[in-house]
Amino acid sequence: MNSRQRRGVILLILSVLCALGAFAGVLSVIADANSKVGPEVTAYRLRSDVAPYTTLDTGQFERIRMPERWLSANAVTHLGDIQGKIAVTTLRKGSLLQTDMIVDQPALQVGQQEVAIMIDAATGVAGKITPGSRVNVYATFEGKREGDPDQSKIIVTNARVLDVGRLTALEPDDRNQNRQPTDAVPITFALSTIDAQRITYAESFAQRVRLALVAPGSQTTVPDKDRTYELATDK
Repeated sequence: MNSRQRRGVILLILSVLCALGAFAGVLSVIADANSKVGPEVTAYRLRSDVAPYTTLDTGQFERIRMPERWLSANAVTHLGDIQGKIAVTTLRKGSLLQTDMIVDQPALQVGQQEVAIMIDAATGVAGKITPGSRVNVYATFEGKREGDPDQSKIIVTNARVLDVGRLTALEPDDRNQNRQPTDAVPITFALSTIDAQRITYAESFAQRVRLALVAPGSQTTVPDKDRTYELATDK
């Protein structure tokens, strides 16, 4: 091999080495970019402005892909999460949808209001009443005058439970100083105006308020003649 051929071989080897070096450099840049960006995930962006308290639907959002590391922890990544939700404030076109932008639709129907009362944990809840349950509300009252019989009354039927709160220790009030401290649970109901008045009256003036769980799907009402019970008239 003469000198010219040797130079050609050397140049060829150098060219191959340079190409390999450039290729390795490109791979290094890509790997570095991937390490900085990370895997992509799905997010949802608003197609247009959404007014506050508007019910959300899937057509209001467009699906996009973006690096997971750039997505906030409260971003919505599944459109199923908007079912039954409304906008809590004005949502702007182009914004990424996040969980703090939406809330559950109000559980109340037209003409209803939320009313919460404290129910004795031992006699009224027993761990079986949960949000969505239907209950009848019983209250026991002392006779109005001496010699009058005590009465048990069904004051509300088929009351819908919205929420069951945490167990709370209650001290006896001024009217019941001879009563021992009790554990009670705040129960929130969806009630009509008249039923709300009945249940708050019972909480204030009844000796005891008790909840009776109604079987799921049952909408049976109680006739007026059967709503009041006195032991003396029991046959």
